[in-house]
Amino acid sequence: MPMKKCMRRLSLVNLVFCLSAFATSAATLDTITERGSVRIGYIADEAPFSSSKAGADPEGYAIDLCGKIADEIEHQVPQLKREYIEMSLANGFDAVKDGKIDLLCGATTVNLKRREIVDFTQPIFLTGATALLRKDSPDYLQTLFLDKPAIRAVSQHVQSTRVIGVRANTTTGEALREALATQVSKTKLADFSSHEDGLAALEAHKIDAYIADQALLISLVTRAHDASSLEIGDRLFTHEPYAIALRRDDADFRLLADRVLTDFYLSDDFLPLLETYFQAEAPMLHTKIIMEHVPY
Repeated sequence: MPMKKCMRRLSLVNLVFCLSAFATSAATLDTITERGSVRIGYIADEAPFSSSKAGADPEGYAIDLCGKIADEIEHQVPQLKREYIEMSLANGFDAVKDGKIDLLCGATTVNLKRREIVDFTQPIFLTGATALLRKDSPDYLQTLFLDKPAIRAVSQHVQSTRVIGVRANTTTGEALREALATQVSKTKLADFSSHEDGLAALEAHKIDAYIADQALLISLVTRAHDASSLEIGDRLFTHEPYAIALRRDDADFRLLADRVLTDFYLSDDFLPLLETYFQAEAPMLHTKIIMEHVPY
């Protein structure tokens, strides 16, 4: 084949490849417009960020922020419908990548591993991992997670299980598993499919502690059978920035979402929303999020 024809064919191949890549990364907003709906994925047991009840739309802090983004989309897509699709941590990010949902809303931590398959908005919350303990949990755990002396009564002879619980498929679970793998320890890690299952195991003395992000534990303990018998750790061992997951390679859609969040953070409505879900912690959270927000 003549060199000129070969080069022409090579150029055409490159052009077809580029056009194909462009087509597969069609703008999220265009897809939403064609569909007439925005698909909002959520994780059901992450109150106060996202939770659901039978026969009702999901609710929570992250759901409300995703709703603000949907409001902005509706300015460009009149009569926009909102489809809420329940996901799990195991399949939520793939659903975003594959275009099955447009936004993933919940207590979703940003990390580099997840950014290999999805993108994220600017942070919507900042927290870290700690432990939910019983007041008779072993002393070594109380010393590790609480900024005060162990409070287990000497008269209580509770057998330690040497098992710590964590929700499956979380960044916290991954970090704990890696830490335990690097040292000789009798402590084992038990995975649970939901935070409620972990709470039940803790109250039943099947595990000595349940590890999760502090913001989630504060909400979880309110659903305990006996909250007075439990203690939330005040030492944080990880940095967990939460954000809304969306598709990679769509800078325009991420810019739309980030503009919505910045506008809302700077509005008079942001602090009241934080107070709705986080009560006394709201002013401190307001300051932290404002300090991390993306400015104009």
